Amino acid sequence: MKNITRRKFYKIMGTFGAVTALENLGRGPTLLLAAVRHVVVIGGGFGGATAAKYLRLMDPNLKVTLVEPRRSYFTSPFSNQVLGGMKTMEELTYSYKILQRKYGINVVHVAATRINAVSKTVLLQDGKSLTFDRVIVAPGIDMRFDQIENYKPEDTDLIPHAWKGRPATLRLLQQLESMPNGGMVLICPPALPYRCPPAPYERASLVAHYLSQHKPRSKILILDAKEQFPKQALFSAGWKSLYGRMIEWFNGSAGGLILRADAKNMTVETEFGIEKGDVINLIPAQWAGRIARDSGLSDESGWCPVDQLTFESTLLPGIHVIGDAAIAGAMPKTGFSANNQAKVTAAAVIALLKEKEPTSYSISNTCYSFLAPDYGIQVTSEYQLSGRKLVKIKGSGGVSPLNVDLSVRYSEAVSAQRWYDSITQDMFG
Repeated sequence: MKNITRRKFYKIMGTFGAVTALENLGRGPTLLLAAVRHVVVIGGGFGGATAAKYLRLMDPNLKVTLVEPRRSYFTSPFSNQVLGGMKTMEELTYSYKILQRKYGINVVHVAATRINAVSKTVLLQDGKSLTFDRVIVAPGIDMRFDQIENYKPEDTDLIPHAWKGRPATLRLLQQLESMPNGGMVLICPPALPYRCPPAPYERASLVAHYLSQHKPRSKILILDAKEQFPKQALFSAGWKSLYGRMIEWFNGSAGGLILRADAKNMTVETEFGIEKGDVINLIPAQWAGRIARDSGLSDESGWCPVDQLTFESTLLPGIHVIGDAAIAGAMPKTGFSANNQAKVTAAAVIALLKEKEPTSYSISNTCYSFLAPDYGIQVTSEYQLSGRKLVKIKGSGGVSPLNVDLSVRYSEAVSAQRWYDSITQDMFG
């Protein structure tokens, strides 16, 4: 990747627009509201935690309540490093205490169950409710267990997806640790769209790293519902160089599409036959988190259509949906996308509360993947509005070069760690 200026770095990190807005605070009351208004943010992940923080940064007079049932947050980004033996779960777990103490955000550790756009209330699981002027929903994803025959929620104890939350990742880690040397690991990615498109292939890489050190006779078989996958040439070259023939990949038309699962017998079935695994990581199709679906924010696709200028729902007024749950044009469903969308939406919410028209913007996404502790690759893209829809800016961004010295892969691994440190500080620090 080319060297970048400080100004471009801020833009890539998604903070340039927010920094500009914060600078404006010192130039007059343009961002301050005449009366205290209340914005409720539902979900405390990459989208929700960022939105709550930046609402307060952009307008310290605004009352902000963050509704998040968990008292700590385990990041899906970098969780594959836990499986590879590179990180501990504690290193990826963050508290909401600084958001409360430093930024004055009211954090409510109770699940939200439904949003009423007419009465402008959020119903909580304990029976209480919150009133709002506007609400930002960052509900993440839920798994769809209606797409693969005989794969049910209770089967995830034996065939974990490890695609959200700490317990699911821990189950997969324990299975890898107890697997015999010479065992078979099946990794089964879904069709798009789903959270973090390159992550299954990073997972295969880092599981291979663990196995190569501890159980080198083992194999990894990727049974993929897709015909191709992100950064495929880079992953394939890296697998061959790092792990030889340990990893094999089959696309949907070559037997990768999972039709049926049998958790009791640890098998999956494709149109080409039955595959048995000592460990099976079956990643189901996904849709928007339950509160979005139960509140009428999702359409027939299971995702939430939004006006991409403001991320306000096109189905229910006054409610903004960000992150994985939102239909955000060409933007992929990643933690970095959610973080950047949160800042855009915070600024839009403040403008709308002041009855002003939100301004247009450009936005970026960077996605790093590890193939080994010192081997990283990346892709970056920038997006802009075409009408009210996000499209990729022609010629923007780039992908790691294919044939380079290993020092470049090491440099990108270092950059990936710095990105993670920066974005988690941005969210929770």
